[in-house]
Amino acid sequence: MAGDMSSIGCAALKKSSKLKLANDKENNASINNAGGGIGVGFGGRKENGHLAMKPPNAPPQNMRGGLRVYKIVILGDGGVGKSAVTLQFVSHNFLDYHDPTIEDSYQQQAVIDGEAALLDILDTAGQVEFTAMRDQYMRCGEGFIICYSVIDRHSYEEASEYRKLIQRVRLTEDIPVVLIANKSDLESLRKVSTEEGRNLANQFGCPFFETSAALRLYIDEAFYALVREIRRKEKQKALGNGTSSEKLHSRRRSRWWRIRSIFALVFRRRRNLN
Repeated sequence: MAGDMSSIGCAALKKSSKLKLANDKENNASINNAGGGIGVGFGGRKENGHLAMKPPNAPPQNMRGGLRVYKIVILGDGGVGKSAVTLQFVSHNFLDYHDPTIEDSYQQQAVIDGEAALLDILDTAGQVEFTAMRDQYMRCGEGFIICYSVIDRHSYEEASEYRKLIQRVRLTEDIPVVLIANKSDLESLRKVSTEEGRNLANQFGCPFFETSAALRLYIDEAFYALVREIRRKEKQKALGNGTSSEKLHSRRRSRWWRIRSIFALVFRRRRNLN
């Protein structure tokens, strides 16, 4: 499967300009809330009740509908609750079961410190067959949430590996990151102390939250903190780099849409095979 994914990913990257996913009749499913503001899938926006794919060769943008778009990637071992955390944020619902073979992207509007934002979130499954594309979406993301479970010490230890991977791919340590320790409601099963989590966050130089997707504890706070980190680092880079910073963001935004389109293609082929 890993070999198939690599060949599909490479072929799709070379031919991304030919992808016409906007007209695809097999768009991924969408989830609606009362306000109709949540889109689920690899597309990015909803039109007439359906999820519309943005062509990978469309002009790169960091604004949509007047909102600044923040491209966020959720990383962590399987079973730590990445999808549950994400779904709590976008829909205020707790999902106690999620198919680990599916990677989803979600969008949610929020007003953070008086400024409206559109969070474009890629929830990664982290399976072996997707490692061929992992570096690609790490290059595209503007900020990362690294998630571990307080009842799984191995996931805590792996959090450092995800941080190193981000640094390796991006060739810098100055990347917006938030560390979250999920399943804090399962106190009787705890294997990782709060102090250990704080110490790790101090090593990362990033905000830290103990979250509970089941009880919706500190979910919004974690995502908002990441947006603040992105904004803060953008201001620092703008002061130091001038216009070169915007050129870099434009390239990353273009890659981001290409990767989302590739994921859509891969999962559509997988569904057809099933």
